[in-house]
Amino acid sequence: MTDKADLKRDISTYRAPRGRFELVDVPELRYLMIDGHGDPNTGTAFADATAALYPLAYRLKFASKKVLGRDYVVMPLEGLWWSDDMETFTAARDKSRWDWTLMILVPEWIGDDLLAGAGEWGAVRLGSLSEGRCVQTLHIGSYDDEAGVLARMHDEFIPGNGLRMTGKHHEIYLSDARKVAPEKLRTILRQPVGAV
Repeated sequence: MTDKADLKRDISTYRAPRGRFELVDVPELRYLMIDGHGDPNTGTAFADATAALYPLAYRLKFASKKVLGRDYVVMPLEGLWWSDDMETFTAARDKSRWDWTLMILVPEWIGDDLLAGAGEWGAVRLGSLSEGRCVQTLHIGSYDDEAGVLARMHDEFIPGNGLRMTGKHHEIYLSDARKVAPEKLRTILRQPVGAV
């Protein structure tokens, strides 16, 4: 029997404190990724993207175990979020203007060859993300209640520590929104930063 890798346990940046911000250095990581635009709560683009990612993530897991003898835990859904006007994240919360990339982290040993053998995968791609220095915190509650936390992160903590935002807002969904009440959802909120 093979040992099952759990990247959420093994990568320290998949843990964050609640109620305070911390600076972390995020290593370059590989993800299954799919891009989209618009409000995740309306239309079908967001649901379709999620429906494309998870079956492929599980096919890769089973292929890795069968072909490479390496098993792992499928990671939670993650999202990069951005807009031409960052006020849409904090004050306005105009989700119709958001762009996004949904992602699922995969082990470094998952390559294009294994992905090619996993069958049809449409718009999903295998890509790397190198965020480097980031600010993050754990938010517990509804996604719609993130605005105040993001405002404090973007407008107070980041400039107050001589930093500026350098990349896309990143969320790691530690809870399954289909099974957990909104007020109990656990989400890591992450923002790449650099010196002013």
